[in-house]
Amino acid sequence: MPVRTRAIVAAGVVVAVIAVLGIWVVARQLGGQLRLPTAGRSCTVQADGRVLLDADQMANAATIAAIGIQRRMPERAVVVALATAYQESGLRNLAGGDRDSVGLFQQRPSQGWGTPAEIRDQRYAANRFYAALKKVRGWEQMRVTDAAQAVQRSAFPTAYQKWADESEVLTRALLGEATGAVACTVGRTPVMRGAAAAAALTRGLTLDWGLQSTGSVAELTGLTVPAPDRRDGWRYAHWLVSHAPDHGVKRVRFGNLEWTADEGTWAKVSDGRPAEAQVLAEVFAEG
Repeated sequence: MPVRTRAIVAAGVVVAVIAVLGIWVVARQLGGQLRLPTAGRSCTVQADGRVLLDADQMANAATIAAIGIQRRMPERAVVVALATAYQESGLRNLAGGDRDSVGLFQQRPSQGWGTPAEIRDQRYAANRFYAALKKVRGWEQMRVTDAAQAVQRSAFPTAYQKWADESEVLTRALLGEATGAVACTVGRTPVMRGAAAAAALTRGLTLDWGLQSTGSVAELTGLTVPAPDRRDGWRYAHWLVSHAPDHGVKRVRFGNLEWTADEGTWAKVSDGRPAEAQVLAEVFAEG
C-alpha cells in the first residue's frame, strides 16, 4: 500500500475513534435521555413549568417523591433526588449500566449500595439515596448538582444541574403544591384490572406513603384514600394518576376535579358530588 494511502486510512481510523469517543461522552453527559430515548410520552406535568414523561418515568418519579416525604426529607431533597435519577438513568429502573451500576440512581453493589436485586427495587434505591444525602454536611445550601455529586461521585459532576428545572416542576406537582397538575393517558388494554389492580394500588400506597389501609368505595371498583388536608389530597391524587398506566386506574377524584383515563385530563366533576377529605380511585373492571 502506498505511503499516502496508508496515511489516509490511518487518519480515517483516528477520526472514527474520536467520533465514537465523542458520542460516548455526550451520552454520559446527557444521561438516560440519550441512552434511552423516551418514546410514547404519555404523562404531562404542569406546575409553574411543563414536563413530559412516559408512563415508566412518571411512576418512578412519583415513587421517588413519595419516599422522600415518607422519610420527612425537605422539598429540596426531592428535587436533588429527581435530578440525580434524571441524569443517571433517565428516570428508568435500569438492569445495568457503567461497570456494575444498577437501577434508578445507577448505584453500584461494589461500592456498598446493596445487592443488584435490592438496588433494582425503586423504593430501596430511593431510600438509600436519601439516607446518603442526609449525611452530606450543608447539602441544603448547595446547588442541585453539587448535592447530587456529593452522593454520586460522578465523572461528570456538573451534569445534574441541567435537570434542576424539570425536577422542580415535578416536585411541586408530586408534593401537592399544584392542582390537577399530573395528567396521564392510559391505553385501551390496562396492565391490571379489578381486584388485582386495587390490591396493587393499596400495596403501593402503603410502601410509598406509609399509609396503613384504604377502604373500599361502594359505588366504585377501587378504593378511597383519606386526605387530612388539600395538599395531602393532591399528593395522593397525583400519585394515583402517575401510576394509572401500570396499575389500571380508570378514574381519580379529589375536591371538585376528576381525572379519567378516557380523556387523560382533569375536569370538574360531572355529577356535582365533590370528594372532600378523601381521594377516590376507580380501577378498570375485570373482563
